[in-house]
Amino acid sequence: MTDFLSLNRQQIAQLVAHDIPEGATVNLGIGMPTLVADYLPAEREVLLHSENGILGMGQTALDDDIDLDLINASRVPVTLLAGASITEHTISFAMMRGGHLDFSILGGFQVAPNGDLANWITDAHDAIPAIGGAMDLAVGAKRVLIMMDHTTKQGEPKLLDTCSYPLTGVGVVDTVYTNLAIVDVLDGKFTVRALVQGMTMKQLQQRTGAPLYASPDMKTISLTHDGEPQLV
Repeated sequence: MTDFLSLNRQQIAQLVAHDIPEGATVNLGIGMPTLVADYLPAEREVLLHSENGILGMGQTALDDDIDLDLINASRVPVTLLAGASITEHTISFAMMRGGHLDFSILGGFQVAPNGDLANWITDAHDAIPAIGGAMDLAVGAKRVLIMMDHTTKQGEPKLLDTCSYPLTGVGVVDTVYTNLAIVDVLDGKFTVRALVQGMTMKQLQQRTGAPLYASPDMKTISLTHDGEPQLV
């Protein structure tokens, strides 16, 4: 049994959505990152990009809004905002490679304190290579945010001194959002911006494969009565 909070995928997405500023252009990568679209504040104008050719993507489509020809990077039906555009891949990738994205939000297998990212293949014997547009997104955006569990299902750290899996990008990661913490990559160090309620830095360090440093104003991640994460 543990006496500390562990965030689910939706709660991690809520934390990330809270940190996206007004007016940002943001790519949501495959997997957990696509959940962020459902938690952006309604009053905040954010332009969402999907590598399969959507600019102006909205939330997940429900009921009568579902169009199976209109999907995000995770192949989930989505809506469009007024003024959205649909492009083919060459234009979509030009957006990614041309420095037009303020944020790329990606999943991750491993991250190192120098910002190295591995997120396209593991060393498992049955691993299927799935690079997609990850390399373009990792190097083409002004800031790269990673969403992932803090450890593997076997309890092995995913924040490491050095990535052991093939790299997607070198020195690209700015912040990692996990089920246990928000960790910024600053000056070659993992700096903990926020830690889940009930967990100590020592406990987090035991689950991390590289030294951790506490931010001077480190916050605690707790849940509201509605189950939404908040920093206190």
